[in-house]
Amino acid sequence: MNGDCSGESAGPVTRWWWLRHAPVPDPQGRIHGRLDLPCDTGDEEEIAALAGRLPAGAALVLTPLSRTHQTAHALEMAGARLAPFEEEEAFLEQDFGRWQGKTWGDLASQDPPDPALESFWRDPGLGTPPGGENFARVMDRVAQAVLQWSDHLGDRDVVVVAHAGAIRAAVAQALELSPAAALRLSVAPLSLTRIDRFAGPEGGWALRSLNETYW
Repeated sequence: MNGDCSGESAGPVTRWWWLRHAPVPDPQGRIHGRLDLPCDTGDEEEIAALAGRLPAGAALVLTPLSRTHQTAHALEMAGARLAPFEEEEAFLEQDFGRWQGKTWGDLASQDPPDPALESFWRDPGLGTPPGGENFARVMDRVAQAVLQWSDHLGDRDVVVVAHAGAIRAAVAQALELSPAAALRLSVAPLSLTRIDRFAGPEGGWALRSLNETYW
């Protein structure tokens, strides 16, 4: 899926290359959130194809979770030439609090029912898991960090290996989507999403690609 947003200018452009980490093996389908689980980088052909798409010398930003570090290491071993990494906690996955490590089936079968679960499904963008955060909060922290990094990096490429929630939030910022609309976006493991941030008093955005997985 490709498309552009309005607001392009001749000024400096920070080119954001958002990558979701490699898949996390979990046949139970647990809610991962902030759990520090390993990923599977064994698909060498897919990793190599993705590495070949990335711009040489780009800044590299990872989250503190090991699955983003594993993915970045695999990409560099496959030939990606990136700058030394920096970490950014604001690009972490949504914090699902006490629901992390459980399946949605586990939560639905609790007796007595968890009242927070009903509220969450009524509005997943604003519903807050117990001890966690809602998706609107994810959007806020990602948006602030994107602007700060864009100001810091200026006219440069930046590769971010992050999580599905953070990438949805970045697209929502560029397209001015609501939390509910952003949660409809598909972000597959090892997919690439490209967004340009244009400098200037008003700023501007261009969505270059979303959820590229054709390799």
